[in-house]
Amino acid sequence: MKRSIVWTGAAAALALAGFTTAHAAMEDDPLLMKLFVDKLEYRAGNESPFVWDTDLWIGKDLNKLWLKTAGEVNEGTVEDADVQALYSRAIAPYWDAQAGWRHDFGTEEDRDWFTVRLQGLAPYFFEVDTGLFVGDRGNIGFDFEAEYEILFTQKLILSPNIELAAYTLTDEPMGRGSGLSDLELGLRLRYEIRREFAPYLGVNWYKLFGGTADFAEAEGGETDGFQFVAGLRVWY
Repeated sequence: MKRSIVWTGAAAALALAGFTTAHAAMEDDPLLMKLFVDKLEYRAGNESPFVWDTDLWIGKDLNKLWLKTAGEVNEGTVEDADVQALYSRAIAPYWDAQAGWRHDFGTEEDRDWFTVRLQGLAPYFFEVDTGLFVGDRGNIGFDFEAEYEILFTQKLILSPNIELAAYTLTDEPMGRGSGLSDLELGLRLRYEIRREFAPYLGVNWYKLFGGTADFAEAEGGETDGFQFVAGLRVWY
């Protein structure tokens, strides 16, 4: 009987330890959510659109659901916009692999894509977000974005960035040619009144290439130019 009591006590102790460890692990990996408005800005120049670039994610350390949207509004009309719903999995420190659905709108026709993406922090602290997407018409697209932060002070931060996109097929209703489609280079100086709230000023240069430039010219648009930027970066 004493032996039974001893083993029962030991088992109870082990069970309690296991429960405590599991409970602690659960506490260390809570369900979190973040809304990040990377760009909410007005661009003055050859083209003068309002631009947004926003992410929302919810999940735990390893697994998350991401919602992403970006686009522009020009003369009251939404143009060249997209929304993405992605499953995200941490695959290495500072790196997430993502897969899901992308929907493009704001042109003559909408497009849907299956997309896979890689997002994270590259060596020398470059923030990278790149993706490959496959459409139902056999078109394959690629986009790439990288940004770097230069801290002048704890509140004053300069951020150069680059964005580009390319496609394998011409898609006239979307105004996109095959090959390299567009390139943007930006430079934004923000002041973090709080970490979560930072107005900024900057410049942006863009250029369209190949068939994409031809489609823009046919509609009376510009194919390259500089834009002065004023905007707000917010996260919660």
